[in-house]
Amino acid sequence: MTVTPDRPTPSAAADTAPAIIDRFVAANREYAVTFRDGGMDARPVQRIAVVACMDARLDLFAALGLELGDAHVIRNAGGVVTDDTIRSLTISQRALGTRSIALIHHTGCGLLGLTEDFRRELELEVGQRPQWAVESFVDLDGDVRQSMQRVRTSPFLLHTDDVRGFVFDVHTGLLREIS
Repeated sequence: MTVTPDRPTPSAAADTAPAIIDRFVAANREYAVTFRDGGMDARPVQRIAVVACMDARLDLFAALGLELGDAHVIRNAGGVVTDDTIRSLTISQRALGTRSIALIHHTGCGLLGLTEDFRRELELEVGQRPQWAVESFVDLDGDVRQSMQRVRTSPFLLHTDDVRGFVFDVHTGLLREIS
């Protein structure tokens, strides 16, 4: 498989998926002891949807000053605006009242420089080619612009006048707006 060179590969000792999931379940039990239903609606208070990369270094709630219930957060590899992203945004707008969309990509993304060879390698390994595109890129700002264009031109979205794109710097924590 193709690996991004600037990203450390998890060690075998850290590869303990069952143990980490057991920790999640235990942490959830502790959380549930003090959990109180705040009576929140599924409609986000700030009427915004955020599309961002799934990268574990992005703490979107802290970075954007969000509280639980403020926003819909849609995450995938690269923060790519795919058909499924459009599906989620359409439901967010048409059924749950959001009006604004923020797109957040980031420096050091694992999709930077990854190629469609990734799909070919998967096909060789498992005997079936993935139906999805990798959607890798080499121009971070250009990819944000492409994502904004995909949102703005979707016939399914009602509100495309407040769509803004950003690059989050994983070293400084700052957003840089892309026009």
